[in-house]
Amino acid sequence: METQSLTTALNYLHSVITARFRIFLNLDKEVIIDEIAYVNDGSPFSDFLNQNRPSFNEYIIILMAVTPHIQPNFFNKIISGFLPEGGDFPEFGGVKATNHRGIIPTGETAQFVLAGDDLAKKLEVQSLFGTGHWFYKKHILSLQPMPEGEPGMSGKIILDAEILEAITTGSVKKPRFSIDFPAEHIETEMDWDDVVLHPSTLQQIREIENWITHHSTLLGDWGMKKRVKPGYRALFYGPPGTGKTLTATLLGKHTGKDVFRIDLSRVVSKYIGETEKNLSRLFDKAGNKNWILFFDEADALFGKRTDIRDAHDKYANQEVAYLLQRIESFDGLVILATNQRGNIDDAFARRFQAMIHFPMPQPNERLDIWNKAFPTQIEIAKNIDFQQIATRYELSGAGIVNIANFCCIEILASNSNCLSLKMLESAIVREYVKEGRVV
Repeated sequence: METQSLTTALNYLHSVITARFRIFLNLDKEVIIDEIAYVNDGSPFSDFLNQNRPSFNEYIIILMAVTPHIQPNFFNKIISGFLPEGGDFPEFGGVKATNHRGIIPTGETAQFVLAGDDLAKKLEVQSLFGTGHWFYKKHILSLQPMPEGEPGMSGKIILDAEILEAITTGSVKKPRFSIDFPAEHIETEMDWDDVVLHPSTLQQIREIENWITHHSTLLGDWGMKKRVKPGYRALFYGPPGTGKTLTATLLGKHTGKDVFRIDLSRVVSKYIGETEKNLSRLFDKAGNKNWILFFDEADALFGKRTDIRDAHDKYANQEVAYLLQRIESFDGLVILATNQRGNIDDAFARRFQAMIHFPMPQPNERLDIWNKAFPTQIEIAKNIDFQQIATRYELSGAGIVNIANFCCIEILASNSNCLSLKMLESAIVREYVKEGRVV
């Protein structure tokens, strides 16, 4: 991997910090420097710079945030060069961590290096850590929040772990399911040809695909960003097993987007304020990632709000209001799935661009699913009429797949390759019983 650009940048940072120390100690006069020194070598670091085009001050802050992760003793060596007998240099800022033995730069470090004693310039540097700056909006870096009463600029400069990974390795691993990220990355080997959807459902899915493909042109080149919300919100509703999760997964597969299914049992908390914190971490992680967020069984969190009878109702409604705000500001695709349309609060419904019904498949659609359900290695008995089976038994697509899977295992276990009518009907009865239904 090319590292010349990053090496050049670190050498440049060393010279900038050294120059600031010499100016501060009256060893040199201040010289205005506003050029960025890096090699455009196609490395991950130079690609990051080309994409974001930072100013000189922004560039130096990025370098200071990266440095402890790749040269732990970088700042210590510079300071020891000016204080060979040891000592403290409070103007430089910086803190020691629990395990890291070097200096971690703080906002005060950035102010010292970029502004020295110039108060006006210090305030300019401080503004780079505000919520309106692209560092914050793109989740590049931030200052560690400080306890009440302590200077905010004494917080560590924290570089987002994914940004560090992208700068240094050129790739970012998908986040793992955890308490802090209660979402699972979902994939499928299936394709649109393997899915049987109602024509009107499929048409609306194509409309979402069109949005994913063209929304950047719509918002940017066509100037619609000032008129419409940045993301897209869709509700999938219908009985279990009708293809809601698979459709969300295929949307990601065919548009090059990662799909994450949210585990709402890890998000919703009985403790006041915890649900909002969990959601905040989730949406902060997903921001600017072009992910598709899929909330399955969304009734648990997005259900109808209640009249306020007690404190619990008040805070539950606050959670819903917070959700509305975060979903509307999310710049990607959010899909909510529910079994019943009526379970979703009307306040959410008004904010969906699409509300797509996934009905139980009709006989002709079930026939199509049956014809695709079994592998070619299996011989279908001549007395099996899938047209009759499809007409007689009302099953979801997932139900038919479950039946086919059960039959295939039974056939393999019996050292046979033939599906008999008796085996098929027995598997259908088994599926009905599992669903609590009567044949």
